[in-house]
Amino acid sequence: MNHILTVLEISVPVFALAAVGYGWVRIGWDYPLTFVTRLAMTLAVPCLIFVALMQTKIDPTALGTLTLASLAAYAAVALVFWVIVRLAGLDQQTFLAPLIFGNTGNLGLPLAIFAFGEVGLGYAVIVFAVMAILSFTIGIWMIAGAGSLGRVSREPLVWATLLGALFLWQGWQTPPVLTNTLDLIGQLAIPLMLITLGVAIARLTPRGIGQATVLSAIKVAVCAALAWGVGTWFALPPTALAVLIVQVATPVAVTSYLLAEKYGADANAVAGLVVVSTLMSVITLPLILAFVI
Repeated sequence: MNHILTVLEISVPVFALAAVGYGWVRIGWDYPLTFVTRLAMTLAVPCLIFVALMQTKIDPTALGTLTLASLAAYAAVALVFWVIVRLAGLDQQTFLAPLIFGNTGNLGLPLAIFAFGEVGLGYAVIVFAVMAILSFTIGIWMIAGAGSLGRVSREPLVWATLLGALFLWQGWQTPPVLTNTLDLIGQLAIPLMLITLGVAIARLTPRGIGQATVLSAIKVAVCAALAWGVGTWFALPPTALAVLIVQVATPVAVTSYLLAEKYGADANAVAGLVVVSTLMSVITLPLILAFVI
């Protein structure tokens, strides 16, 4: 019973905040999605990442190992889903990238900090950064046929990760007044991302719910199993292994829908994946947490 309560204490606040965003839109109130997303991704999340890395007590070597494990995990996931998409006769431009890359930002970071504290957040931002870089390069290439290294170099979260890793490696600290300011800004990130997730889902127009349900179930099973296998092979410590499994197994990200719409893939089919996999994660992520905690 105590174990169940622990899982609920971790997962319920995450989905409750997403429900706030969903209800906000359904009531009919205005929510400037573009502005809030830009505020979160260019200011709040980079501050959160930088401070989390600078103040983490994790051995830099362990973070390096997790980076390699994250790359290996996503490579394994990409290979498996490439085979599945080809065998199922699905459109690679539409389905491959969404099945590989999960919502490690909106859901993964909040779950990590609630479940594993500041140490877990330090691990989670590494997986998030790896996923973001892969998504903005290989992911865009899968959808549009062209990478976007220039876009990656302009992403504040990438520079925040690199700078935070440097401070961690060197043992540097910013002056307390600056640290407190960055930390305060970073505290915006978690609630903003979760509420925005709910808003985005409320505005999507999904299609192909049956197919999306099957693919979403396959995604969470494949991603969780491969992340566990890769993390075990890299001999990750328990918390790092748990964070890797949770992050890789997160549902399809809303950004996958935006990229599909921008580059001419079947955006409504991707919207179905986003909605179904996110709703499914209300059950699957607590089950995964119960397994890894």
